[in-house]
Amino acid sequence: MRIVEVDPDDERVGDVYGVMIHLRDHLSEDEFRRLFRDAFDEGPYRIAALYDDERCRAVAGYRIFTNLVSGKHLYVDDLVSVPDGRSKGYGKALNDYLAAKARTAGCTTIQLDSAVHRADAHRFYFRERYRISAFHFDRSLDR
Repeated sequence: MRIVEVDPDDERVGDVYGVMIHLRDHLSEDEFRRLFRDAFDEGPYRIAALYDDERCRAVAGYRIFTNLVSGKHLYVDDLVSVPDGRSKGYGKALNDYLAAKARTAGCTTIQLDSAVHRADAHRFYFRERYRISAFHFDRSLDR
């Protein structure tokens, strides 16, 4: 098992999309590539990809940044394994990788949001010592 950082010009972006689609199924590959490029260029968004037997099995999109409420922290935008790779330690390995990155960067917490219907993900987060600390609200700006 190995974890690599992938940037938008990396030849492995197609591999990453093949895993990310299991979480972000509303995105075509072209849209994913465009959004990844934009988020990467705009600032701190990065993707770590876990490979096992030369196949991409899990990915994590994350950012390290500072705000007034949390100070410096690592925010996990995306964390997903391929369906047949669940319960094989891939998510834990990526989570441990992100925790090490956060510590090295001087972060005080790792944060994420998870949709209310993702009970399996919630069990994983609780096992990994995350806690529910806030409600997440959003507001559509469509008319």
